[in-house]
Amino acid sequence: MAVPYKIPTDDDREGSPKPHPDEGWLATSPHGAEQIVTQADQSLHRGLSQRHVQMIAIAGAIGTGLFLGLGGAIAKGGPLGALLGYIFVGVIVCCIQYALGEVSALMPVTGSFVRHAELLVDPAWAFAIGWNVVYGAFLGVPSEIAAAVVMIQYWTDINAAVWVTIFIIVSALVAIALIRVYGEIEFVFALLKLLLVVFVVILGLVIDLGGVPGRPRLGFHHWKEGLFVEYIASGAWGRFLGFWAVMTSAVYSFSGVESLAMASAETKNPRHNIPKACRRVFVRITIFYLAAVLVVGMLVSASDPRLQNDSGTAATSPFVIAASDAGIKAIPSVVNAICITSAWSASNQSMLAGTRTLYGLAAKGHAPKVFLRTSSWGVPYMCVAAQTAVSFLAFMCVSNSALAVFYWFLNLTAAGVLVSWIAIAFNHIRLLQALRAQRIPTTELPWHNRITYFSSWFALLSCILILLTGGFAVFTTGNWAPASFVSSYLDIPLVLCAYGLYKVTRRTKIIPLTDVPVRQALEEARNDPENVPIPKSRGWRRLNILWA
Repeated sequence: MAVPYKIPTDDDREGSPKPHPDEGWLATSPHGAEQIVTQADQSLHRGLSQRHVQMIAIAGAIGTGLFLGLGGAIAKGGPLGALLGYIFVGVIVCCIQYALGEVSALMPVTGSFVRHAELLVDPAWAFAIGWNVVYGAFLGVPSEIAAAVVMIQYWTDINAAVWVTIFIIVSALVAIALIRVYGEIEFVFALLKLLLVVFVVILGLVIDLGGVPGRPRLGFHHWKEGLFVEYIASGAWGRFLGFWAVMTSAVYSFSGVESLAMASAETKNPRHNIPKACRRVFVRITIFYLAAVLVVGMLVSASDPRLQNDSGTAATSPFVIAASDAGIKAIPSVVNAICITSAWSASNQSMLAGTRTLYGLAAKGHAPKVFLRTSSWGVPYMCVAAQTAVSFLAFMCVSNSALAVFYWFLNLTAAGVLVSWIAIAFNHIRLLQALRAQRIPTTELPWHNRITYFSSWFALLSCILILLTGGFAVFTTGNWAPASFVSSYLDIPLVLCAYGLYKVTRRTKIIPLTDVPVRQALEEARNDPENVPIPKSRGWRRLNILWA
């Protein structure tokens, strides 16, 4: 039997950093091995329920990329090319979610796949992935705040600094509050976005089918103009490049679904709630995206110049274009308002991912121990303070030229999404290989699906391919752009350098499969008092398609 955890008291938590694991902070098993779920994890409060976890993932993946970015996808790939691109990426997301769910059910730790990498692959790999996530998440907050300010300027000319200040203050207050407060706020925002998606899809169908007086029925009229669009090249090769460009951008539209496990230590019954969320969230997100892509392709021609509008407001939304053409004037303001909440929601989620990953790095000695300080209600307030300080970069949007420079700088971390997905798939493959090496049946896992070994390999290879070809346009004749090349590929050498430097300085080794602590993790899962099945929904609750 594993030695029970010593739950930290408020006196243990408040105002004092926890010692490094090597100093005896982690609970140990009878054999002296460190616990997988550490006492540092237990300094955080379990305030997120099943509905919070699922809606947090939905909130992160449905944002300005859906409402404003679909127009560019249609313009590059055509109606069918865009649809196929999103279907392909949706399959990859499915594989990633299942891989993440299986590992997180066994090891529900804050920092999610970053901490998993240390246990399953190599501490140096965890260090590189962790700081890559922190870097991207820290820059994500000022980016989303700046995006929200740009959209606010659709209505008003008030100085941008006022709005930046308001968003930073509110974001910091949400981050420092109880994790349950954050969960409820994200729940409301996610619900708003889901309702808007349903609304614009239904509105699109009404417009397309001739439900607006005085407007003809469109049907698949725009599909007849061409299912694919030639991009960069001509002929079949050009149409394929258009499809590939859509698929590459779709990855970033789906980004955020991997963050639902970042706060595993703050989730109630994570060994059941996290897998359940992973299993269902990708289905809902994929359906929403595919329905939206299909409707947009029916409403707006791929050759419409308004799809390439770079105003940064609701004017770029294909739904707004279709509604405006149909004479419906209120839609732009509605879409713009929801996009603002979407941007702020994404900012909050970046704050969660950044602070919890930094906390996880500190718990393993990969970051200063000061970031282990938590408040009496279990919030890592020093991590929040650090990320809030970085958020002041959003004031760069006060100057248009500074905003352009800032967005270019932010694009340097775009490949980080794929790096995270690669890490998730590889962690899962290593877990299954360790089970085989130690002759432990996969049926011992808290949650497992037989196809995940093959699906994780598919996701791993697909993500590597997309990562390496993400900036393919710069290699074509007449399209070389140093800034685009750097923004597409700089993240790769940054991660590799972080991995190499840590490996050389700490002399770490890739963990042998026979040494991966699978048996210990299984023992902890069996002795976890919260590890109980979730009752199935009954009655009218079974009709709930959002979080049941």
